Amino acid sequence: MLEKLHEVELRWEQLQAQLCEPEILADLARYRDTMRESKRLEPLMETFQRHKAALQQEAEAKELLHDSDPELRALAQEELELAKAQATESWEALKVLLLPRDPNDDRSVIVEIRGGAGGEEASLFAGVLFRMYGMYAEARRWKVETLNASETELGGYKEVSFTVEGEGAYSRFKFESGVHRVQRVPETESQGRIHTSTVTVAVLPEAQDVDVDINPADLQIDTFRASGAGGQHINKTDSAIRITHLPTGTVVECQDERSQHKNKDKAMKVLRSRILQAEQDKQSAAIAGERRAQVGTGDRSERIRTYNYPQGRVSDHRIGLTLYKIEYILNGDLDEIIDALITADTAEKLKSNEN
Repeated sequence: MLEKLHEVELRWEQLQAQLCEPEILADLARYRDTMRESKRLEPLMETFQRHKAALQQEAEAKELLHDSDPELRALAQEELELAKAQATESWEALKVLLLPRDPNDDRSVIVEIRGGAGGEEASLFAGVLFRMYGMYAEARRWKVETLNASETELGGYKEVSFTVEGEGAYSRFKFESGVHRVQRVPETESQGRIHTSTVTVAVLPEAQDVDVDINPADLQIDTFRASGAGGQHINKTDSAIRITHLPTGTVVECQDERSQHKNKDKAMKVLRSRILQAEQDKQSAAIAGERRAQVGTGDRSERIRTYNYPQGRVSDHRIGLTLYKIEYILNGDLDEIIDALITADTAEKLKSNEN
């Protein structure tokens, strides 16, 4: 671990020198990439410097333990205990900071929400989750853009997909993949009975053009007229786009824009991200084997969370966390849940590293 830390320290020093070089300062793209890597390594370097300072303080305190002055020895003993505690704390922090990063963490995301079991009630709750994620993104000053939406007569969504653009969006949203269960009394229920419905959420890291090489000959592109719940926003022309990637059978639709060209661009964005996700899932399965993280596989077939309206609670089943603040959570206050999931994920990775 020390060898790895010294390698990172050397890289850090190289980056600081590069940020002062005229040719890098003149190249905006290179400067941005260098600054991004420097910023990523900064917490690790600050912690490593703190650890080395604690070790130095510990060594100096040990020297003073041999002094003839009893008061000085007592003071040295206090400093020694403090330095040991600081060295231990910083060493544990370094273990976490040295864990392999998810290469997708800094990316923007594509989120796909679909009503599952429960008919119209599931579609209505899909709309609730869409609003929740939009408010969470807005609080973090991330940009949300709808890609495709299939609305129902009562204002719900059979399915809706959208992008969240902002640095680090995937690092927060990736834990939302899975089945979300809702328990509540529907407005249409006259007997006051609680219904259980489900909604599936998929979170994909947004792919760049360089990530996925798609041969245009592998695409089947169809146009059709946008459909929906009705109203003036529905197009009267064949501007909606359906793209089928023939080698994988992946099908993507986009009908949110009135422009066929814009819909095609958005559909291609989703297609690239789905193909990238499939490739990364395949690689992860080959590398990780049967290992399952404590926070779950992120598979859409896995029930991850329950929203119980009568009890005002939200329970995340992956880590056994229950919060009685459903109103706040559905208004986008997701940090407490996501922070707990990140902590659990980090603990599991540390345990795997030790084994």
